[in-house]
Amino acid sequence: MTTTVERSAGSGQTQPAPRRRPKRSPLAKREDRAGWLFISPWVIGFVVFTAGPMIASLVLSFTDYQMIQAPHAVGLDNYRQLFDDPRVLKSLSNTFVYAAMFVPLGTIFALALAMMLQRVGKAGGFFRTAFYLPEMTPAVAAGAMFLLLLNGQQGLINKVLGWFGINGPNWTADPNWLKPSLAIVSLWTVGGTVIIYLAALNGVPKQLYEAAELDGAGPVTRFFRITVPMISGALFFTVITHTIAAMQMFDQAYTMFYGPQQKATASDESLVYMVYLFQNAFQFFKMGFASAMAWLLFVIIMLITFIQVRIGNRYVYYHGDR
Repeated sequence: MTTTVERSAGSGQTQPAPRRRPKRSPLAKREDRAGWLFISPWVIGFVVFTAGPMIASLVLSFTDYQMIQAPHAVGLDNYRQLFDDPRVLKSLSNTFVYAAMFVPLGTIFALALAMMLQRVGKAGGFFRTAFYLPEMTPAVAAGAMFLLLLNGQQGLINKVLGWFGINGPNWTADPNWLKPSLAIVSLWTVGGTVIIYLAALNGVPKQLYEAAELDGAGPVTRFFRITVPMISGALFFTVITHTIAAMQMFDQAYTMFYGPQQKATASDESLVYMVYLFQNAFQFFKMGFASAMAWLLFVIIMLITFIQVRIGNRYVYYHGDR
């Protein structure tokens, strides 16, 4: 292979000449055009429905805009107000507490269901469909249903607890139980996570379990030494997605505690961040302040995800790693 060099004027030193890009064949150009054509619907949708609104909200976050008048610039006032408004801090605190409950609870619950599904056998197809169906249920309908199930006086859950001599709490009225009740309601939507875990569990080589049994490893040892490391990639992915979803919790919280019938008795203990953002945007018509809240949440989620990725990558096993 020959290398083209040039002698720089005056210095006498030689420098490699810039490489020319190889000329693309007509077939490669047609494939490029076909690729762009196929992804163009997504690109157009992303620009129109995601990137465009994000840029618009960033601009609005520096303005005072109440929808009935043209926005006017206020500089960083909206961002300063974020730190002066106690309800912002309260809603953010509630959201963190809810996420701290739901992420581990949802992960353990979904993994337990997936491990049971793996042992069902021929009926596995039916149960996979049954577990995934709640994902198709509108969140508002699920929230309304759980509002009845969690009723402190007539709810089915407290009646079942009563059969075992347990006096159930007032899930939807006691401030101490509002966030746990939201975490329980969110378990309704882990069907997709169950399917991901089931696929990961089915991909674990059986030889590893057979070798561990020959070495005398018990079920608990096999779970923590084989199962968890081998499905750590799926666990890592779902923990990140669960965290992002928890930080954006809205539907169930709004339906259960801020609907037309519950609004008058709503407690600040159930005020999650997205509900307060919605109230500012579409009830108080403070679009500039709501936009600033949205960008604060975006930055928080980015930081949490960055930390999770940096820490999680140390413990995740990827096939092909040495």
